[in-house]
Amino acid sequence: MSNEVKTEAPEIQTTAAQGDPPKTASGYGPGEAPTFEFYSKCIRCGLCLNSCPTYRELGVEMDSPRGRIYQMIQVERGRLPLSDSFVEHIDLCLDCRACETACPSGVQYGRLVEAARGQIEKHYRRPLLASLARRAFLRGLLPHPGRLKLVGHLLGFYQRLGIEKFILNSGILKLFPGRLAEIARLSPRIERPFFFDQLGTVHSAMGERRYRVAFFAGCIANVSFARLNDATIRVLQRNGCEVVVPAEQGCCGALHVHAGMRDLARELAARNIKTFLGGGFDAIISNAAGCGSVLKEYPELFEEEHPELLEPAQRFSRLLNDVTEFLAAIDFNRDFAVMNVRATYQDPCHLGHAQRVRSAPRKLLAAVPGLSFVELKESEICCGSAGIYNVAHNELAERLLAAKMQRVEETGAEVILTANPGCLLQLRAGVARGSKPRRVLHVIELLDEAYRAVTPSSKGAS
Repeated sequence: MSNEVKTEAPEIQTTAAQGDPPKTASGYGPGEAPTFEFYSKCIRCGLCLNSCPTYRELGVEMDSPRGRIYQMIQVERGRLPLSDSFVEHIDLCLDCRACETACPSGVQYGRLVEAARGQIEKHYRRPLLASLARRAFLRGLLPHPGRLKLVGHLLGFYQRLGIEKFILNSGILKLFPGRLAEIARLSPRIERPFFFDQLGTVHSAMGERRYRVAFFAGCIANVSFARLNDATIRVLQRNGCEVVVPAEQGCCGALHVHAGMRDLARELAARNIKTFLGGGFDAIISNAAGCGSVLKEYPELFEEEHPELLEPAQRFSRLLNDVTEFLAAIDFNRDFAVMNVRATYQDPCHLGHAQRVRSAPRKLLAAVPGLSFVELKESEICCGSAGIYNVAHNELAERLLAAKMQRVEETGAEVILTANPGCLLQLRAGVARGSKPRRVLHVIELLDEAYRAVTPSSKGAS
């Protein structure tokens, strides 16, 4: 991996690119698009370059944040079409938003790249197979709980009978074009019973009720991270929360936002806003950084389209908390057993960069007696998961994962902690390819273990 940062900006004049009105018709079509209000804040200083995973790996200016913003400006001014080249550079972005943390000018890069992808989705024709695959997964599967259950049962059957293990070990997949063998190893494990069974339930607080919260369960997490969702409810209960799991909730729309499918994301958002508002909740809790980021940013979906939902979206956003953020902000229960393990923590991009939640997970971990915590170098750099990026751009994602696992190796940690299901999948794939066994857990799973292991002789100090 190259860490050398070249700071030369694209050769453009500031007034021509950002100040003067367009001389030709915009290359964007109707609908939301990157706008002057947001891209004009970029001063092309280059401080974002070393934070950008694709630039660090490729060293290509057009695959850096400021390079992509430059291309967005050129399309807006009619100097660049929505071409294959433009789409390639925008698609290659992980949307990790590390550039936002590094930016001294406060550029909201996530808004820009997601608006650009919205334009691509509406006005660019992708290859047929790629288009069909995107539609089948993002439109045909994720928004439909019944279909997710069916796929979960089929995939669980495939895994339990040993078919998956046989196919992966046989090398058959290497006969197919592309990187099918590598991608197949990223398949999530199916966990039964599905968490779908918990939708519509209410879980009483352990001890005195201090808070009434709603839990956002997600979509794929209901079949692949069901036990994480169970653990989240138990941890909240132990912290005086009555936990409601609303029955009518559905997919958050995060992957749709990242893919440019903003109309469908709005439909999903409207449903969730209607489901969660009006319940008298003190907070809405998410345990998935990627979901939580988009849930908090629901208002952005309604600023131009369906503005009548903007105010409800803002109220929803104010209630949304990542579970680590919520616990760290209250007088959380410190009645943990001693956990004699060496652990490190990988910051999920959409928790650390998008939500700016960094200290909360560390505050919780610091309260666990016996836990030897080692900071991970470059923990703020993406692990390569990024939604479905590790499938769509597997080769580059593997390079990012290899670099991440090298950093993990330096810590000597027995346990790798993070706070996002996608990161869990990616890091578990990295551990599986290494020689040293390590556990990969969500922070909440470790806290749940520490709570459940408490005995009269193992209690830690409060």
